[in-house]
Amino acid sequence: MLKLIHTEPDHAPDRLGCGLALGTEVIMRGLKRVVLFLFLFGFLSTAWASERVIIADFSGDLGNGGQPSGWEVKEKKGKADYTIIRDGGIPALRLRSEETSFALQKAVDINPQLYPVLSWKWKVTKLPEGGDFRKSNTDDQAAQIFLAFSNRKTIAYIWDTTAPAGSVENASGIPFVNIKTVVVRSGPDDAGRWITETRNVWEDYKSLFGDEPPVLAGVRIQINSQHTATSGESFFADLVFQRN
Repeated sequence: MLKLIHTEPDHAPDRLGCGLALGTEVIMRGLKRVVLFLFLFGFLSTAWASERVIIADFSGDLGNGGQPSGWEVKEKKGKADYTIIRDGGIPALRLRSEETSFALQKAVDINPQLYPVLSWKWKVTKLPEGGDFRKSNTDDQAAQIFLAFSNRKTIAYIWDTTAPAGSVENASGIPFVNIKTVVVRSGPDDAGRWITETRNVWEDYKSLFGDEPPVLAGVRIQINSQHTATSGESFFADLVFQRN
């Protein structure tokens, strides 16, 4: 009687082993690529993020009923008139003053040695008539940014109606606080259009106060027109601190 014997080619196990080994190698290569990609993506994202500190990006507040998240309103005289709108495609904080004075402020914790450069966008559409920060009875501006440091020293960057750009004066009115005011823009020549400003806060502080700045503790955006009994309107967007 013939016996049927089932046999396999002696090379079959080798092929199967090679196939498994090859498949495993391909999978491992793929996993290594994925891990490398995720590592590089995370590293680059972290590195990019550490290059800048965003103080104000109002794009996320457009559907928030006009309220800028993370900012506190301070009214000095009259009622604050502000909202978040899209102006010329730019999500912006709009301030309006009718013989009023108010501000929006935000607590921060920024090392100006690491992030010395401040940039922002602003636009003025109405300047307080007769405003001049050099006199207390005309000290009205449509657009002001205050940087408050942890040692009670403050830099104010303003758009004044009258005082020439580049003017620097001591501000008055707040006991035990040393405020240096810098006129960045003056008059109506640049009014009605968005302008991007850049200031090296580290260098400005050293020039104004004669020493190196400590930690920045707060940022304030302000408008007022009560001294001249007039009105003003301004827009702000994209306040960012970045490395030099």
